[in-house]
Amino acid sequence: MTLFERSEAIFEDENVLHDDYQPESLEERDDEIEQYTAYLQPVINGSQPRNVFLYGKTGVGKTAATKYLLHHLEEDAKQYDDLSVTTVYLNCEDLTSSYRVAVALVNTLRNPSDQISRTGHPLNAVYEKLWTELDRIGGTILIVLDEVDYIGDDDSILYQLPRARSNEKIERARIGIIGISNDFKYREKLDPRVEDTLCERELHFPPYDANELQNILERRVTLAFKDGILEGDVVPLCAAFAAQDKGSARQGLDLLLEAGDLARRRNDSIVTEDHVREAKQLLEKQRIEESMKELTSHGHLTLLAVVASTIAKPSEVPFQKQRLYEQYTDLAVATDRDPLGGRAFHNHLAELSMLGILDRTKRNEGRSGGIYYEYQVDVSIDAALSTLDNLHLSGSLNLDSLWETAEEQGLV
Repeated sequence: MTLFERSEAIFEDENVLHDDYQPESLEERDDEIEQYTAYLQPVINGSQPRNVFLYGKTGVGKTAATKYLLHHLEEDAKQYDDLSVTTVYLNCEDLTSSYRVAVALVNTLRNPSDQISRTGHPLNAVYEKLWTELDRIGGTILIVLDEVDYIGDDDSILYQLPRARSNEKIERARIGIIGISNDFKYREKLDPRVEDTLCERELHFPPYDANELQNILERRVTLAFKDGILEGDVVPLCAAFAAQDKGSARQGLDLLLEAGDLARRRNDSIVTEDHVREAKQLLEKQRIEESMKELTSHGHLTLLAVVASTIAKPSEVPFQKQRLYEQYTDLAVATDRDPLGGRAFHNHLAELSMLGILDRTKRNEGRSGGIYYEYQVDVSIDAALSTLDNLHLSGSLNLDSLWETAEEQGLV
């Protein structure tokens, strides 16, 4: 009995919608590509490469533009006999220190059979191995540190790499750093010496608007789906949802992929708006569930405090910390937990904001009101409540009543 058979009713090539697909051209980023190309021009001229810092929200084309241009740069450099260009790409999500980044760079540059262990070496010894590998390769080496903000305060690698040649650590190689971050405030956290070097050239990628997203999605749709499979408003709806949220092309593509997958699983002949709306709920729920796995029960209660406040007082959204802290304290007591102090609660709010579950806005009221933050749920109330329901928070919480109130108010 055959359990798996190829299904070709919906997709022509669904890989086109995946994150690792590299399009032949980048749509709706002409200005950024032009400026980025100018920043990379010294490489082709055989000069010292500029250090470039890119920032913008997830899914707005930073990494795609980098891979696209560096691919062309490496290919175009081959026409010059006196030029050698090597690019190294690292995602720093799991590399939370300069030590880990240095080890990862050494192992990326080395043969797979000659790797060093991830622990047990003095940092200076790892740097010496790194200088040796860079000089062995020689020429111009561009090192891409994607999600560089995960390195945190331990940013010595960002100081050492750009200065390795001037500090006579390397002789045969010229190093250029490309830092990519979703955190607009990451620059402010850097050591001033690092900021001066890493942010030598800076490029901002703004969110896509609905029209730009629709153009991007329509180009992918012609490759990804069979002809006539999509209902007329599917692409505009995916673009509108993505534009309303974070202006992310990745989000729009994920919606298309999930909507098509829903239609395929149900043997539906076309992909409809209903598939898109259901796909949006599923993806939001999955994102929240994945994020919540790493949080403690107090993190869960912090989210519940914001959700409950929103349902109770929708006209007062967004909320200041003190209002939410009172709600959180009541919830902690109701679940037989000792409430955390105000600072620890603030840290949970900040973490939920970093995960994209809450939206945090900084307010400055001057001398009279001071500086403070306001918070609101940045995902659908439906998805947040569903996730919290699945966490089975103990105590005398009545999530059913929250569901009912939210439904009455049209929030779910």
